[in-house]
Amino acid sequence: MRIWSVHPRFLDGKGLVACWRETLLAQAVLAGRTSGYTGHPQLVRFRAQADPIGAVGAYLVGMADEADARGYRFDRSRIERAEAITARMAVTDGQLAYEWGHLQAKLVARSPEVAARWRDAVVEPHPLFFVVPGSIEGWERPASL
Repeated sequence: MRIWSVHPRFLDGKGLVACWRETLLAQAVLAGRTSGYTGHPQLVRFRAQADPIGAVGAYLVGMADEADARGYRFDRSRIERAEAITARMAVTDGQLAYEWGHLQAKLVARSPEVAARWRDAVVEPHPLFFVVPGSIEGWERPASL
């Protein structure tokens, strides 16, 4: 499960759809509707919020907005707390940089044309997040640094 901190505009089509599905799974975990993935590190940051389901709902709204911009049809009725769109969460610049490198490696292998489009881009966060100084988040499980 990867719930990207980077803006969804940087994801290729496969990545956008996968992130949508994985975030819907995260929403189900946070709502107690499934016993799988309950200990997944990606959920730590959402559980730390006063309204975890609202935070994940705001994340899903950002994903659906990007899908709309690309002509995809994501079912917004599956978002439990879409009204929480004003939720905001911090992400460290170190986490954002780590994910940017991770995403670029995935794109080079899976969608070279998308990787080339974003090669010189300045990474931006998903609309849910605002950037603060810091290193990679404690919940991240980096393959290697």
